[in-house]
Amino acid sequence: MKDLFDKIYRDRGPLSKWSSHAEGYFIFPKLEGQISHRMKFQGKEVITWSINDYLGLANHPEVRKVDAEAAKQYGSAYPMGARMMSGHTSLHEQLQNELAAFVKKEAAYVLNFGYQGMVSTIDALVSKDDIIVYDVDSHACIIDGVRLHMGKRFTYKHNDINSLEKNLERATKIAEQTGGGILVISEGVFGMRGEQGRLKEIVALKKKFKFRLFVDDAHGFGTLGKTGAGAGEEQGVQDDIDVYFATFAKSLASTGAFIAADNEIIHYLKYNLRSQMFAKSLQMQLVAGALKRLDMLRSMPELKQNLWKIVEALQSGLKKRGFDIGTTQSCVTPVYLKGSIPEAMALVKDLRENYGIFCSIVVYPVIPKGLILLRMIPTATHTLEDVDITLNAFSAIRDRLENGTYKRLSAAVIAEMGEM
Repeated sequence: MKDLFDKIYRDRGPLSKWSSHAEGYFIFPKLEGQISHRMKFQGKEVITWSINDYLGLANHPEVRKVDAEAAKQYGSAYPMGARMMSGHTSLHEQLQNELAAFVKKEAAYVLNFGYQGMVSTIDALVSKDDIIVYDVDSHACIIDGVRLHMGKRFTYKHNDINSLEKNLERATKIAEQTGGGILVISEGVFGMRGEQGRLKEIVALKKKFKFRLFVDDAHGFGTLGKTGAGAGEEQGVQDDIDVYFATFAKSLASTGAFIAADNEIIHYLKYNLRSQMFAKSLQMQLVAGALKRLDMLRSMPELKQNLWKIVEALQSGLKKRGFDIGTTQSCVTPVYLKGSIPEAMALVKDLRENYGIFCSIVVYPVIPKGLILLRMIPTATHTLEDVDITLNAFSAIRDRLENGTYKRLSAAVIAEMGEM
């Protein structure tokens, strides 16, 4: 019999093995100062493209004022207990009603956290007789929720409607045998590539197959659609999304999340979501803050307009310079380069130290070996000057990558790790 920890001592995982070189700089970096388009990294000012503060609300004076007043009035503890027991308030109900109206659903339910809320919602929606069909590129919270399912589940190729249709045919045959139903899960915006989920085409399949659609719109809420109600509104199919999910951690620059659906579905979920039934309620300062942020999202269209001015300048500028930004249809701006993990580390260090640019680096195993993904999140607080500086920096680091500079700089890391 082996010690449970033997596997941990033997294999720390694909990312952890780089920790001696990466931790504190590439992994678990510390950005300091007020949340903004410019912050401090290791004592130096950098243009930050890694903050999900899409609308620039995190440090907005009106938001800071309401947050401070709510903290003073309620503290960080109230209400104590789970919603079902002692943690329910009128402000929670008000926030739910306003969120439901904003995303054009009958009802909504506020969640403590997006990740655990998504996991728990999937768990509550399906039983062992049901079948889940979900996009293979789904976020980790969806994957973890599906893992709890004791019935059949199938992935379809990313945004591939033909693949989805084939899997719906398989799921339908099984559902006819088990007596269960089918849940299809897609993201409104896929946060790594920036592509919108093909919601309109998925909804069209309801004419041929019987299923319910659950959409995780974390990156679409607040950024897409005429009013900011998300990818469903953008594509004209919001009414056909059966269960809608969004987080407060991006456009609303806070903590928490919500689900929205018909009254009867929300009533069921609020009595069956284990992550909410057995966990402390979202504290009042966050609820009050979310109400203020939602009000600003509704009443200040210039926030989204400023955001998209920066998005369009950044993405068009990258394209003009020949960069591969994939097929993004959202604010998420990925830049794909070719190189090894050590080269990626040298490249990002150069960007931060010599050009004052801070963006997220994504490498294998999240993306295929040999690719480097620099993922940028534009916000309403960025300026056109920030965009110009960044474009010039990216042109410079691409030249250095292609002429082998980073390969030479990373040679010591490659030799030590045995990684080519």
